[in-house]
Amino acid sequence: MKKVLGMAALAAVLGCGVANAQQIDVKIGVLSDMSSLYADIGGPGSVAAAKLAIADFAKTNPNVKVELISGDHQNKPDVGSQIANQWFDVDKVDMIIDTPNSGVALAVSQIASQKNKLFIVSGAAASTLTGEKCNANTIHWTYDTWMLANGTGKAMVKTGGDTWFFLTADYAFGHALETDTIAVVEKNGGKVLGKVRHPLNTNDFSSFLLQAQSSKAKVIGLANAGGDTINSIKQAAEFGIVKGGQSLAGLLVFASDVNALGLATAQGLALTETWYWDQNDANRAWTKRWQAERNAPGKFPTMIHAGVYSGILHYLKARAAMGGSPDGKAVTAKMKEMPTDDPLFGKGSIRADGRKIHPAYLYEVKKPADSKYPGDFYNVRATIPANEAFRPLSEGKCPLVSG
Repeated sequence: MKKVLGMAALAAVLGCGVANAQQIDVKIGVLSDMSSLYADIGGPGSVAAAKLAIADFAKTNPNVKVELISGDHQNKPDVGSQIANQWFDVDKVDMIIDTPNSGVALAVSQIASQKNKLFIVSGAAASTLTGEKCNANTIHWTYDTWMLANGTGKAMVKTGGDTWFFLTADYAFGHALETDTIAVVEKNGGKVLGKVRHPLNTNDFSSFLLQAQSSKAKVIGLANAGGDTINSIKQAAEFGIVKGGQSLAGLLVFASDVNALGLATAQGLALTETWYWDQNDANRAWTKRWQAERNAPGKFPTMIHAGVYSGILHYLKARAAMGGSPDGKAVTAKMKEMPTDDPLFGKGSIRADGRKIHPAYLYEVKKPADSKYPGDFYNVRATIPANEAFRPLSEGKCPLVSG
């Protein structure tokens, strides 16, 4: 009799073990700019970051099987929408991540909502993603235009840059960054003397820079990103704009941009980021792994790459905690319920509007003589606490937030 009971108990234990270790299948799509002006800030580097996150999660969760695919949205909302629909409907992708280009991201966010899938935004910046255009299937992870404006914009005004002229990328991201920064400039007593819009991924900034130069504004705000930022800063140097007494405010500048520009050209630029590869030992260790994954020792990851890694880890934790349910709204709700904690961003949280909360940092690009090794780009000017870095929940007009 005892032997029979023992066998029954063993069967029960084994049964529980099998149930607890039931395989969970997950499919993730990295949707990015793989070949154009945002390829260095997202692109293949985001795919490498995703692979690292999946590998790290698998060490302690071997029952979670993750398939990773990637696609190039070409900075076109219609192309991004087509890929998202194909992935969700045909390829059974559970979650899309990254997506630098706010026009594409806003389109994908709506598709994720309609199809009850999940979209984690690391690459795009428009603060409307957690504002009027928020939904229960989108999480905005790394940074946004409100954060950038209230970091760099406020710092520039408070240190004497009280007249501004904007050089703005003519699409959703540029418009949002310009709008958010104008609000900060005027709130802090500054004046906007003018603005000009430039086409996305243009090579010739001469006419736009001449308008900025003739405005006599103390600060020329660059409401653009990636290759556009690099080209506008390079050409501003050729026009002698900074030597002539005007300052450039890089409202969205990445480590990859500084690396491409070189410190001689970028020195003195003020910028705001939420993650920097050389900030601490954990970031440096992760960067070595990222460089090895990419076989690119001379490149440095951006905060977008770090956000892809961090976002995927938290997503997989939520999926595992739920027993693998792929329901988009349910997984999003679980991610908001669980505190965030990972090696790159530390501890944080996700608000009701989908905004991931963590500190931001105001940096200044070093002079060449002050840089001790490759990638030693920044001095820290200020740390912006998590509760101040992003727009207050009550001001976003997100329909998910009552009151």
